[in-house]
Amino acid sequence: MATAAEIAGLDPDELASRVDETRRELFNLRFQLATGQLDDPTRLKYARKDIARLLTELRAREIAEAEGLTLEELPAHRAAARQQAADDAAGFVRTSPDDRRARRRAEREAARAEAEEAEGAEDEIAEDEVDEVDEDVEAGGEPTEAADGVEDDER
Repeated sequence: MATAAEIAGLDPDELASRVDETRRELFNLRFQLATGQLDDPTRLKYARKDIARLLTELRAREIAEAEGLTLEELPAHRAAARQQAADDAAGFVRTSPDDRRARRRAEREAARAEAEEAEGAEDEIAEDEVDEVDEDVEAGGEPTEAADGVEDDER
């Protein structure tokens, strides 16, 4: 999903190619929807909005050219540049909802993997201590104080 600031920075040829690519993507998404293969139907909405943004930018440039204005004089470009400058100054990075969901999913998976790794390490330590206690008892000796602590923890 492209932001207005990103679109404003594209040259006219790139804009036209992005419109074509996004229209192809929308066609493929509609085809997947019809055949029941589309996993995320919200992608249709984002593709339509991207096409609208791109076409709006193309039309604004056509109007500016007809009126003899430069791109920097267009209100939308000035607003996008101000917003981008404010975001950069604040250290804020604008992301799409899809990007935010993917980041949260990755964070959850990393936390889950870390928890599983920590749990596996605890189980491994406990097994080693139990093996030591078993060896002491089999040798006819008494369990050591450390082994007593392990048994208490396991209860």
